[in-house]
Amino acid sequence: MRTEPATLIHRLTSILQPLDLDGLFARLQPVEVELGSGDGSFLTRYAAAHPESNFLGVERLLGRLRKTDRKGLRAHLTNLRLVRIEASYLVQYLLPVESARALHIYFPDPWPKRKHRRHRLLNERFPDLAARVLRAGGRVYLRTDHADYFNQMIAVFRDDPRFTPVETPFELSQVRTDFEDAFLANGIKTRFAAFQRHQDQTSITGPFPS
Repeated sequence: MRTEPATLIHRLTSILQPLDLDGLFARLQPVEVELGSGDGSFLTRYAAAHPESNFLGVERLLGRLRKTDRKGLRAHLTNLRLVRIEASYLVQYLLPVESARALHIYFPDPWPKRKHRRHRLLNERFPDLAARVLRAGGRVYLRTDHADYFNQMIAVFRDDPRFTPVETPFELSQVRTDFEDAFLANGIKTRFAAFQRHQDQTSITGPFPS
């Protein structure tokens, strides 16, 4: 019988082989991925509310990942696992084809200086990556407080025929991140967007070319 792990953090043994998502979780269920999970405020709340799904949190900073780990263990979340790696690398190389039901990307670094905008996660290449890892009908959920970045997010998906804009479910919109709590306390509004991969879309079978 499988016992609850002492940590929810999955230590990668390879950064070249795709993750075995089925082997990460106690039950075979649809997988949703949060890219940049911060301190886990959103992810642990949402995973607790949806035991019928599995959740993978991706975060580069170890201190934040450990906070999420502690929260998830205290809540006995058997449907949550965490990995420490750059979000863009994980989507491009480590998530298997058509493995995710949803990608959650909330308040990514806006890189506000014009010369740094090439570092943004949500750029013109991202729809290709999302189309590869999402199942048919899968969704990308986006949030930001940054107007310029929000416009860029909208543009890259609006111009891609593989995706259609959809509404963010109300229940989902009410589960906040740590950044969102701080922004709302200071009167800064959240901008929401969501896009669905077409049901009949043929996936890309390899990582996005460099």
